[in-house]
Amino acid sequence: MAPEMHNPMLWPLFAMVLLTLLVWLRLYQTRLAEMKRRRIHPQSVATSAQMAALEDTRAADNFRNLFELPVLFYAAMLLIIFGQIQSMSLLVLAWIFVALRFLHSYIHCTYNRVKDRFSAYLFSGLTLWAIWAILVYQWLG
Repeated sequence: MAPEMHNPMLWPLFAMVLLTLLVWLRLYQTRLAEMKRRRIHPQSVATSAQMAALEDTRAADNFRNLFELPVLFYAAMLLIIFGQIQSMSLLVLAWIFVALRFLHSYIHCTYNRVKDRFSAYLFSGLTLWAIWAILVYQWLG
């Protein structure tokens, strides 16, 4: 079954892809600037172990985070879209998850206060588990 192209669940999915793109761009902006400023030859940071020589890893760390819990978000959204599940609560939770992930990325890529970042992470995770709980409940019911 093909999804309806006007499905409102596509928008939070697209928003997460946009966030990943923005962090990816930030990653290269900060990485290339640091390498230029410190005169680091690209070959000298060819492996992840060598990348440890870079000082500002906030965007790189956050980019990796966007392929952890968000993978389960993408799976849930695809299940909702292709399963043609209509649910205002799932749509609201999807947007809450996305907003919290934007907040998490902002904190991580800027001032990086762990307490603030952890709060955004925790609440986004709880939101994601709520999405999955609703999906499992609907599947069982």
